[in-house]
Amino acid sequence: MSEMRVECYAGYRADQRPIRFTLRGRTFEIIEVEDQWYSPDAIYFRVRTEDGDYFVLRHDAPQDVWILNAFRSARERQPLPESSEIGLT
Repeated sequence: MSEMRVECYAGYRADQRPIRFTLRGRTFEIIEVEDQWYSPDAIYFRVRTEDGDYFVLRHDAPQDVWILNAFRSARERQPLPESSEIGLT
């Protein structure tokens, strides 16, 4: 399991929202917190990074541990060529 470090903005409370995180030695700058929701023992943040990728970060409050819950790449999939472009009619 790789280590994840999260730096947070601390306003009226500690760890109010993530601003950047490091995963497997790579640092990701968060440009937007799109959504935030709560469970009994955790806070979830859906964030968008500089490169347009989306991540769901979970902060396990009792243990003060951050976990990467989900990832979606912003890279668009290339459209399939039209049948005429590949020689089919």
